[in-house]
Amino acid sequence: MTEKILIIEDDRGLRTLLGEELTDAGFRVREAGAVPEGWKLVQQWQPDLILSDLRLPGPDGLTLLERLAALPPPRPALIIITAFGTVPQAVEALKKGADDFLTKPLDLDHLLLCLTKTLETRRLRLEVERFRKLLERDQDDFHGIIGRSGAMRRLFAAIGQVAAADGPVLITGESGVGKELVARAVHAESPRAEEKLIAVNCAGIPAELAESEFFGHAAGAFSGARHARQGLFMEARGGTLLLDEIGELPLNLQAKLLRILQDGMLRPVGSDREQQVEVRIIAASNRDLEKEVREGRFREDLYYRLETFRLPVPPLRQREDDLDLLCARFIELFATKMERPARSISPDALARLRRYPFPGNVRELKNTLERAVAFCPGREIGLAHLPERIRRGAANGRRPDNGDEGDGAGAAGHDHGTASGLPRQLLPEQADDPGELPSLEEISNRYVQLVMQQVNGNKRRAAQILGIGRRTLYRRLDTQP
Repeated sequence: MTEKILIIEDDRGLRTLLGEELTDAGFRVREAGAVPEGWKLVQQWQPDLILSDLRLPGPDGLTLLERLAALPPPRPALIIITAFGTVPQAVEALKKGADDFLTKPLDLDHLLLCLTKTLETRRLRLEVERFRKLLERDQDDFHGIIGRSGAMRRLFAAIGQVAAADGPVLITGESGVGKELVARAVHAESPRAEEKLIAVNCAGIPAELAESEFFGHAAGAFSGARHARQGLFMEARGGTLLLDEIGELPLNLQAKLLRILQDGMLRPVGSDREQQVEVRIIAASNRDLEKEVREGRFREDLYYRLETFRLPVPPLRQREDDLDLLCARFIELFATKMERPARSISPDALARLRRYPFPGNVRELKNTLERAVAFCPGREIGLAHLPERIRRGAANGRRPDNGDEGDGAGAAGHDHGTASGLPRQLLPEQADDPGELPSLEEISNRYVQLVMQQVNGNKRRAAQILGIGRRTLYRRLDTQP
């Protein structure tokens, strides 16, 4: 981004000349004739550098310098110019924090060099400050998992204990809590840290290709299989294989997975020979697998084998002590990435975030703050920069805690319902003319969209809740406006 320079100079001719020269040099420039006018621009426009005369009508350049010193970082750099330059004045200005001191008449080439050097120094200083803050935060960062609450400290301790063993691990928790980060932390803390970690989303592999993807195939095993291919298990041998959304794994593949967990043997598709594979399995699920077992969708023997080491990840609503920390980290992350000015969040916006239950957990908070940083023109994120559902308090109160697990999909516990038992989003709008009421098809489309929002876009889960096939769901989504 092009740096912003504010010129504060009471000599209109010199001010105009400097403005034109700096604009031609590629800077964005604003001008003011006195400190009060310039101070308003400092607060509203947030310049990167101020070029100010020392002697001005009313408050002088040293007064401006004192005001700037009281600002929180990142404050603008300041270069003082004057026709009355003396060594004592220069020393006083530099002691109070001025970045440089120039005397009139100005050499424009020298001025541009001075500006470039000062801005580069400021950029480096800001980078050093950001790295220093990151170092200070290391105690709250466990392999990329941010948290200091008691729930997260207990999780970090459990990860260290589980990592030292070598059995399968089952990570449970709602959608968006960071189960993959927990899996990567287990791998990083384990003796296998120098080997591969391969993550695979079980829901993202078509059922007809799943066996070949996981276990590989021999040449000629099926039409188009001209060459033998090793599967994901062999690719991860010696390291760790993360099976995300394991509840989506078909029953026939669950039996083969159990065989690998028991004796480390697999047979590629179309092969008559078994192969030995040594790999640590980490499984993750946002489903209640015990319920899946009771309803016959998940093998009981596989569940108990995977549960050798179980790591439940707490939802964000059980981590209230971490919300401020997560907000600060995400704002810093996105502001730096997008080169936006936002560096903090207002008390009322933070209070509203604390009252919101975040059904999408940390992922939803992260997406919310990414949007807020992108739309915030100033240094502080306010209520206006938060999504409407959070501003209006779309979910009043916390969801009831039903244990460590959950499918992350339901709205049970949200204040979305009515006396009729229907979610408010589905109720027809009041209308004077009954002909203006929505059609049954419109209500149906609203319900499909509501379910998709509640399951965070998981089409397989949405189709199950709606009681329709995934192809039918795809067609409905494609035809909706």
